[in-house]
Amino acid sequence: MLTLTDSAAAKLLELLAEHEPEESVLRLYVKPGGCTGFSYGMALDTPQPTDQRLTLKGVPIAIDQDSIELLAGSELDYVDDVTGRGFRIHNPNAVSTCGCGTSFRTATQAGQPGSCE
Repeated sequence: MLTLTDSAAAKLLELLAEHEPEESVLRLYVKPGGCTGFSYGMALDTPQPTDQRLTLKGVPIAIDQDSIELLAGSELDYVDDVTGRGFRIHNPNAVSTCGCGTSFRTATQAGQPGSCE
């Protein structure tokens, strides 16, 4: 369903260790918007009963039901190089992306294009 690189797992475990409360998880989600149709989102959050929950490389993750299909097969990476520092999602379902790096659409779902802000 989803994979994490070693660098993403290390950074997420570091962030979770600094975050209260202890039951926090990484929430990955997709929302309508962005210049291509959908935008990725991430937050440290409390899991909800309807979430799909998984633990990858020690990182507890929650994904809402609406985002599961759009994130299926994706890889979450963390990069720190000359081009910038941050998390990046490599999504095999994305047939089109935009320059902001967080907006995409799939072959079957176009989302609701809008601002990348």
